[in-house]
Amino acid sequence: MLLLLSAPLPALCASPTELVGIDFSHHDWTLACDNTRTCRAAGYQNDEGADPLPVSVLLTRHGGPDQPITASLMLGQYEESVLPATLQMQVDERDQGRVDYATGAGTATLSPPQVAALLASVSGAGAGRVVFTGDDQRQWTLSARGASAVLLKMDEFQGRLGTPGAVMRKGKRAESSVPAALPMPVVVLAKLAAARPTDAALATSGALRAALVAATPPDDCAALQPDQTESMDEPVVPLKVQRLSADKLLVSALCWRGAYNEGSGYWVVNETAPYQPQLVTHFGNDDDGRSISGSHKGRGLGDCWSMNSWGWDGRRFVATSATTTGLCRLVAAGGAWDLPTRVATVKE
Repeated sequence: MLLLLSAPLPALCASPTELVGIDFSHHDWTLACDNTRTCRAAGYQNDEGADPLPVSVLLTRHGGPDQPITASLMLGQYEESVLPATLQMQVDERDQGRVDYATGAGTATLSPPQVAALLASVSGAGAGRVVFTGDDQRQWTLSARGASAVLLKMDEFQGRLGTPGAVMRKGKRAESSVPAALPMPVVVLAKLAAARPTDAALATSGALRAALVAATPPDDCAALQPDQTESMDEPVVPLKVQRLSADKLLVSALCWRGAYNEGSGYWVVNETAPYQPQLVTHFGNDDDGRSISGSHKGRGLGDCWSMNSWGWDGRRFVATSATTTGLCRLVAAGGAWDLPTRVATVKE
């Protein structure tokens, strides 16, 4: 599910002139880089061992030359109710001192020397053993599996390969050659046109439904297909119609339902035939007419989520956010981090 929701956005939602963010995962590490060139990499415990305590470290680096890497820590608290009072850091058996630890939250911020030691270890230069030890002698061990691949991808996306500031594959290319950070795009939401008496009647239009079916791949909205509606609670999946502008409408319908998730399709259509539906998403599950959002669990435990949103700018629906909370590793209910691949400032 998380892989599906992080797939490239439809042409209706993305500007061809904007940088497209990426996500990448390998073993116990995952990466998300957004459209401003900010990258966030999260590492976790190796959960293939014998009952490892859940833990995650988030590395954040903004785009542009000479940008530092900051690191945040979260101890697993999905099932654990008692957290240590203090926390000590060791890297490859060498003491790195206490971390700046918030006892009640189970979170910490690593100092620059601690970040440097961690990077040197997990990137392949060290033994790859990073351990956080509580005053109660419990230990949380960060895995290095996948870190080098993720950090290489981060350097590549930010244009740092071959520079002194790269984590992987350092070189002598000038640091000034690293591409600058990009500004966050601004999306101004348009006001919706007033509804017309004829809008509601379109919800039962056979011609509109046929146009949606013809324009939508069956895998995107199986419930809309005539031979699939019997599997849903309703004999025929109802359509919802809302007016966007003088000549455009927003049509939505429940497309699929799983054990703990469901998704609706949203299309922009002409107010009269030919309707020419343009699919915004088939992963939505809430809207107010000019904003659409979708939120889905990566698994039933609810320790990992994906979220997306789109806004009507008067001409089309623009993707305003796309993010996940990271890998499903029982670090926290609702997920540990915010790992966006798409960010924007939304103004009303």
